[in-house]
Amino acid sequence: MPKENEGSGTSLPTSIEDLKGMTPDEMRNMITVIDAHLESLDQTDAGELRHMSDEEEEVAGQLVEVRDFLMKRIERHNKMADIVRNKPERVKQVMVGLRTGLPDGGTDVQRLTSREARDHALRSLEDRLATDHMKDYEKEQVSKAIRSNPRIARRVLVTENDDYRNAWMKLVTEPHPFLDDDEQRAVRRFNEYRAASENTTTAGGFGVPVFIDPSIIMTAQGSGNPFLQIANQVEINTNVWKGITSAGVSWSFDTEAAAVSDDAPTLAQPSITVHMARGYIPYSIEVGTDYPGFASEMTSVLSQGYDELLVDKFTRGSGTGEPKGVLTAISATAGDRVYVTTAGSIGAPDPYKVWAALPQRFRRSASWLMSVEINNAIRQLGTANVYHAFTDNLPVGWTDTLFNSGVFESPYMPGTTTWTTTAAVAAIVGDFSGFTIVRNGGMNVELIPQVFDTSSGRPTGQRGWFAYSRVGSDASNTAAFRALVIGAT
Repeated sequence: MPKENEGSGTSLPTSIEDLKGMTPDEMRNMITVIDAHLESLDQTDAGELRHMSDEEEEVAGQLVEVRDFLMKRIERHNKMADIVRNKPERVKQVMVGLRTGLPDGGTDVQRLTSREARDHALRSLEDRLATDHMKDYEKEQVSKAIRSNPRIARRVLVTENDDYRNAWMKLVTEPHPFLDDDEQRAVRRFNEYRAASENTTTAGGFGVPVFIDPSIIMTAQGSGNPFLQIANQVEINTNVWKGITSAGVSWSFDTEAAAVSDDAPTLAQPSITVHMARGYIPYSIEVGTDYPGFASEMTSVLSQGYDELLVDKFTRGSGTGEPKGVLTAISATAGDRVYVTTAGSIGAPDPYKVWAALPQRFRRSASWLMSVEINNAIRQLGTANVYHAFTDNLPVGWTDTLFNSGVFESPYMPGTTTWTTTAAVAAIVGDFSGFTIVRNGGMNVELIPQVFDTSSGRPTGQRGWFAYSRVGSDASNTAAFRALVIGAT
């Protein structure tokens, strides 16, 4: 254990083990302290040689051994520092690679196999300093994204390092940022990665580091967005996703030695276009100078606004210039509509009716989507004469299960429970793996260096964040859903 230096409060090392974790400057300071202590053991204040006790002789021997080790270690460091100080660009890349575990310092993460990218990215996620701000469920969401999507893993590798994070904060807070050599290389690595892996329409802006990227770390646990929990989610590097759906192979029994019947399935290829979601946040120059609080607050504001927009569009988006919502897609499909027994209101038979209309293979993984008003109406169906319709009593906030399937809320689903002339969808039930959310990359941010007053044309002392993310959605298999419709047929 280190020995306390009397009068100085400095702990003196008594073995080589005590030197672990010291920086070169700390080692130099320690040599000075050891020299002073050795002198105090060897001489009196008057300069006379002291007669040391056996214990003091032992301590002096240990300190001399430690000092010799420190001198050799600093001498080696100085030689290496001279080499590093004049290192060529290639040596710099290799040094970054040694720190990150990536070839060429991560200059070309595309050359990594999917497994290598995943393993390196997961190691980054274990870095407590980089992920200290994240909640456990957010880490779980990012871990799931890394494991399932090599593109997210590679994006982690080029954005989740000190050099890129420092550069990113400068680029989105300072109109004329000064980036050191390491920060410039980090930004260049990100741009090279993006050019190789993303569609050209995503060019521009500075990619938000994955561990604060709202488009990646959001989960249903951290937001009111049920789609992030129940829908099918895919990542693409183009502007259109194309899938394949089929009703399945129709098997048959054929007579002995007869030609097998043609049981080929009918294939369909749904396509979903990604659209650009945009957010703009003006802020004063004074706020921008609060570096730590600013970054945390801005990413939080971005997340809330982005989340709310997605819930809206995934529910009722038109599909023109924006994602198509599940309500828009299913209500437009005549075969998916199931009308209530009594036009204009929900009755006890209606949940059974729409549930029975859903094909059995989709009931296995079904979920319900409705507004709180419709959920309340269903909760009130149970009476003394209709006891089978009882769900939850008043203290419970929400009926979260119907027919052993989860019930989720969207505030953008219709809420009125009594239509008499207009047909409207009250609830949707189905296998939401048939509703696909498509993303192209993560969220990017650009700095607007000056905001000008619209009337006077003079600057307001504000700057702005222009954030954007590319996302689309649509029902990739409408047969997997049924909609309960209130009102006239």
